Amino acid sequence: MDLQETLSQHVKTAVTSIFNATIETVEFQATRKEFIGDITVVVFPMLRVVKGNPVQIGEAIGQYLLDHVEQVKGFNVVKGFLNIEIEDAYYINFFNSVQDNETFGFVDAKAEDKAIMVEYSSPNTNKPLHLGHVRNNLLGYSVAEIIKAAGRKVYKTQIINDRGIHICKSMLAWQRFGNGETPESTGLKGDKLVGNYYVKFDQEYKKEIEKLKAEGKTEEDAKKEAPILNDAQNMLLKWESGHQETVALWRTMNQWVYDGFDTTYKNLGVDFDRLYYESQTYLLGKEFVAEGLKTGVFFKKEDGSVRCDLTNDGPDEKIVLRSDGTAVYMTQDIGTAIQRAKDFPRRWWYGLYGR
Repeated sequence: MDLQETLSQHVKTAVTSIFNATIETVEFQATRKEFIGDITVVVFPMLRVVKGNPVQIGEAIGQYLLDHVEQVKGFNVVKGFLNIEIEDAYYINFFNSVQDNETFGFVDAKAEDKAIMVEYSSPNTNKPLHLGHVRNNLLGYSVAEIIKAAGRKVYKTQIINDRGIHICKSMLAWQRFGNGETPESTGLKGDKLVGNYYVKFDQEYKKEIEKLKAEGKTEEDAKKEAPILNDAQNMLLKWESGHQETVALWRTMNQWVYDGFDTTYKNLGVDFDRLYYESQTYLLGKEFVAEGLKTGVFFKKEDGSVRCDLTNDGPDEKIVLRSDGTAVYMTQDIGTAIQRAKDFPRRWWYGLYGR
């Protein structure tokens, strides 16, 4: 007999013993986080057969449970809600009874037509995985494993954000200030090393902004005209055009990051069934945008950027291509959605992002 069933029987007995009345069912709910307790008995439904003040009724039942159920260590009543505290030993004993059962909680169910895709982690390759990714990875992996244990087919996946201006910032900083250092020469995990250069870029960018401001530029203009930012934007253009040296540097530094990520994933104990890369899916997104321009789904602004008008739905105009033709997050999101629909037709998708 589980604990809730035990409590239910004793609540019924308490009502009969104390109030000389009979109830058929007991309504339980999770205790609200602002109150002390593990499970809550809702007293209000009992008022149909038990006449009196719901707080006093709850107090009487709570005392009965405290006296007769060894797992109950305390209670409190808030209006018509009896919040019950359970002994820690109950949870410890339960854990000890199942910890060696490798199939505990698993359901031997027939696979259903629709599987579930769980996306988590999905980092950028310009910096290391951080504390937020720990939460994201453990939540995503746990959700996937729980669904799998319930008998459903699950695909664990992530989209790796391996291209864009943020990646070029790390690349440019390493190119200028790295002196050829590598994970091997520094003893640093690859993602940590690359992340250091993303920070270095920001430091140099701020210096250039202050210099331009001292020369009379407004802060807004200084941010736009800082030479190091313009160089990073040009590097992105080179990358998207397939410039050999730029692409080679991108591959080298991304591999450092992938190796660092793999170490972290191994330490966390998480894994994936399918990986998607923004450097691949953004191309599919750009193809879709090109077709959408022809059909009127998208439109081109005066500055040359391409957008989707979603003002009637609330999000205003959303950019899908910059004025220089380079892609944004939404471009690759479109491509990723299309690719996943091709790879996993008729699937549900649950995502936990960690950018």
